Amino acid sequence: MKKQMIKNGLCAAAALLALNGFAANSRPNIVLILCDDLGYGDVQCLNPDTGKIKTPCIDQLASQGMTFTDAHSGSSVCTPTRYGLLTGRYSWRTQLQNGVFSGNETCLIAPDRLTVAGLLKRQDYATAILGKWHLGFKYLDPKTGEELPGADRPPIGVTIPDGPITRGFDTYHGFHHAKHMDRFIENDKVIEILDAIDCLPRLTEKSVAYIEGRAKTPEQPFFLYVALGSPHSPIRPTKEWQGKSGLGRYGDFVMQTDATVGIIADALEKHGFADNTLLIFTSDNGCSKNAGIAGMREKGHSVSGRYRGLKADIWEGGHRVPFIVRWPGQVEAGLINDQVITLVDLFATVSEITGEKAPDMAEDSVSFLPALAGEPIQSIRKGVIHHSLSGRFAYRQGKWKLVIARGSGGVSAPMERDVDADAPPAQLYDMEQDPGEQNNLYLSHPEVTQRLLANLTADIQNGRSTEGPAATNDVEKIKLWKSGEPGTPARGAKSK
Repeated sequence: MKKQMIKNGLCAAAALLALNGFAANSRPNIVLILCDDLGYGDVQCLNPDTGKIKTPCIDQLASQGMTFTDAHSGSSVCTPTRYGLLTGRYSWRTQLQNGVFSGNETCLIAPDRLTVAGLLKRQDYATAILGKWHLGFKYLDPKTGEELPGADRPPIGVTIPDGPITRGFDTYHGFHHAKHMDRFIENDKVIEILDAIDCLPRLTEKSVAYIEGRAKTPEQPFFLYVALGSPHSPIRPTKEWQGKSGLGRYGDFVMQTDATVGIIADALEKHGFADNTLLIFTSDNGCSKNAGIAGMREKGHSVSGRYRGLKADIWEGGHRVPFIVRWPGQVEAGLINDQVITLVDLFATVSEITGEKAPDMAEDSVSFLPALAGEPIQSIRKGVIHHSLSGRFAYRQGKWKLVIARGSGGVSAPMERDVDADAPPAQLYDMEQDPGEQNNLYLSHPEVTQRLLANLTADIQNGRSTEGPAATNDVEKIKLWKSGEPGTPARGAKSK
């Protein structure tokens, strides 16, 4: 896709001034829709050649705002991405060095760490989350107040002492993660057992109801975080959508998810919020292997578009995500932006838009507000860090991407154990010439490797990747080379 930006510097400067003026004089509503396991290639307007799933509502949203084509989640799996989204900090700075939370664990966000929701509450925003949390919380026996150890399916009435309403949100209606999807929570209590097939309709209904409710007090701005559980497994489209895509249940579920996006956008319009609402649509990581990818590929659909890899991987298909911003009167319609951003950047962006100074603790967040006016992002970091399911790192700076892994770092072949022991210890790609990450330049460009490696190492050790006061990680040592450093035997690699 060609980059279509504001046509000249004067227009761009005027637009940026307008955005800054808007931020100083008004507080827009903010609606964030986060899909679960939606691949970059599953949105048709991002993948016109090999995207066979119809997504008319998302495509329309893109035509009304700005589409970022080089946007990335903070990780290639759920829990770490959601931590970074809400805190402006990479999750590997915490004790969660790989994997995801399974439920009934202490909240990953420390009680004293400000979230985006908490930041907005300081400005009298109403804040709500609907849907998936997946950042951990405890289940307590409502009678004794004692923890329920290993409660995989907590009963109705169980209370939650450290959930979303203790991390900046006024209200919460949703579930912890996919395996707990049938246990719906209202604020701090399990209130209902719900079949998984009814989850997406419930979140759609609650989103519309919340927007309608805010119309009663339109003078108070609101932040609505809609954390959909779709199209993550269990892949359960309702009867109305079954068979619609011709690509199986996953394609049907994506279409139903697309319809939910349209319903939320329509609700904003109906209740007079559309013109004063920053609406963001994105996904937490790439498409999962559970989607039936092989069958869709046979019919011409590529879940990751032209990019390599899937959910969990360190390659682009694991963490490059759809990212669309609609903000009528502030963001020109139909623009394509190819600047690199991450979901971790939401914190600093919201801070700048609302005029609320971001705390120094948002250690990895950079505002992309200038990009919304067609201007270069004024980055205060050298590069962007990616992270995979197994804890493998990658570092992106400009066109270069350094991958500290021999294989996918996730679930795609080859995994580390399948790579020959004498293979290069890392991967280096020119993302402009080789977006599919096929030509490893690690051995031929040692100077680039050393520069990126030094930046990555410093960003990890310094406790922050942005400029600012000294910071520390929550753990004393973070392991960079998980498959063996250069010059050492490769751990887990395949011997010839």
